[in-house]
Amino acid sequence: MATQLAPEAGFTYRRSPTANEAFEQWLKSNPQAKPAHSHPWDVSRSSIYVNDTWGPIFAEMRAKAPINKVTGTPYGDYWNVTTHKAVLHVESLPDVFSSSWEHGGITIGDPPEGEDPAILAERQLPMFIAMDRPEHTGQRRTVAPAFTPAEIVRMEGEIRQRTAQVLDALPIGEQFDWVDRVSIELTTGMLAILFGFPWADRRLLTFWSDWAGDVELTLARELADDRFAILQEMAHYFGRLWMERTGKAPTPDLISMMINSPAMNHMSPQEFMGNLVLLIVGGNDTTRNTMSGIIHALHTFPDQREILENEPSLIPNAVQECIRFVTPLAHMRRTATADVDLLGHQISAGDKVVMWYLSANRDETIFDQPDKLIVTRDNARRHLSFGHGIHRCVGARLAELQLRVLLEEMQARRLRAHVTGGVERVRANFVHGFRRMEVTLDRY
Repeated sequence: MATQLAPEAGFTYRRSPTANEAFEQWLKSNPQAKPAHSHPWDVSRSSIYVNDTWGPIFAEMRAKAPINKVTGTPYGDYWNVTTHKAVLHVESLPDVFSSSWEHGGITIGDPPEGEDPAILAERQLPMFIAMDRPEHTGQRRTVAPAFTPAEIVRMEGEIRQRTAQVLDALPIGEQFDWVDRVSIELTTGMLAILFGFPWADRRLLTFWSDWAGDVELTLARELADDRFAILQEMAHYFGRLWMERTGKAPTPDLISMMINSPAMNHMSPQEFMGNLVLLIVGGNDTTRNTMSGIIHALHTFPDQREILENEPSLIPNAVQECIRFVTPLAHMRRTATADVDLLGHQISAGDKVVMWYLSANRDETIFDQPDKLIVTRDNARRHLSFGHGIHRCVGARLAELQLRVLLEEMQARRLRAHVTGGVERVRANFVHGFRRMEVTLDRY
């Protein structure tokens, strides 16, 4: 369970503005700095995600040039990798296509040009998903025990109880924001349990996750100091938890696991901060956005919702299909470590290669009618939302459990959610999902 932490006199943790509010204000105050995207296949532009117009652009690339290079973008030059086969190929060659933070990391963004090297060094945040072997192996093994099948079984009862409590507190026939009342509440609570994080402060995890995972903030140089300061506050808070648990008997929470791991108990401050970012963003944004995306997709395809309501045995498969359809992380980036042929395309050492999971999960050669939610889809598990190979999401089973329990508990209460109000999507090219979604519940 989450823990309690004694207050520290004289130190406060900011809770506003949100990353989105800060970026939107920056855009208004600096209209001349608005990023310019001139290439038709420059899918780094966040407008196509907030407006939900990305589908035809990726479909055109898959049909005409599944692997292609775009130049002169606000994020520099990069290769688009858009098909299921090509993404699998890149993921399967981790020594050729590096994830390491030393080569650029896992997102399309790069540090601002002309930045002071000392500041860059201070603000680099190594994390095991942004490491290559062998460093990646040892650190991943440290946290993996928190997500074993036995641990998933152990956590199911508590997840089900918390999900029931959240659902039972929702109004029937009254409009509310599903993202805030359900998606954020359930995923933030799960993170608090995993970390043994003070329950009263759990919404800080959402605040930090948004500031850490918003790639667009790299375009707003003026916000770099704010972002780093907020992440330092996050590290300060977790540092207190670390000190409280050092020297005590091991417990199942992630902080204790890191303390008792030879691979992670001597991390630098930057590495500590980086791995916190990974675990918070990975455990928060992805599941949170899928929980919202499921409701939106079932509302959009009422025939599929009716099938699922009448056949609850389909829920496990429907979870996989919803993860495919939503794809909560749009991309992952790799950097070529040598000149290499990528399915007939000559990639040079140092080139940025961006795998668009969002597109691979809509690949017509793999998924029939890919733009439709089909809860009976027989190959839904072939989705790439969790990645593939050595960097496949370590918490995938836990995410699947949370989503399955949500649908099962809704079915047990015969709850149906209708999207009846405003829908605001995330303005981002990395995290893909919903910032707000107003719904109304009834019973079927």
